[in-house]
Amino acid sequence: MSVTLTANYKEVLSTETVEKIEELLEENYALDDILEFIDNYNESTFVNIYEEYVRCGEAIGYEAVDALADEDGIDNIEGCDDRYRGCYDSEADFAEDFYNETMDVPDGLVIDWQATYDQNLRYDFTSCDDGTSYRSCHIFSDY
Repeated sequence: MSVTLTANYKEVLSTETVEKIEELLEENYALDDILEFIDNYNESTFVNIYEEYVRCGEAIGYEAVDALADEDGIDNIEGCDDRYRGCYDSEADFAEDFYNETMDVPDGLVIDWQATYDQNLRYDFTSCDDGTSYRSCHIFSDY
């Protein structure tokens, strides 16, 4: 079901959903954004997760939250702003930054950073691509 007309959402959506929308509108949430979220997911997800989605989106950017939702499901975005490690050009760039932050990696070493991510880091981190061409790799810790 697509809720494309803002004028009739009260007639189309459940009472619980309409009440939640009205509550959020009083708090200055945007109706168009709310209805788009419901179109993309569903009413139950809206009632249960929308405020967390907006909070995280404002904290780290909607591109990152949407990428995680696409990768792990919208139900797994809770607290993702605390788990967000940043945006990189690739998993290899993340692996290089990660190890340079945690230890003194000598400049003379030739390291396959992608293999390092695949072998050691992918079990503790989730990599999500937001589909853009600029720094599209978002990294979240899994703990």
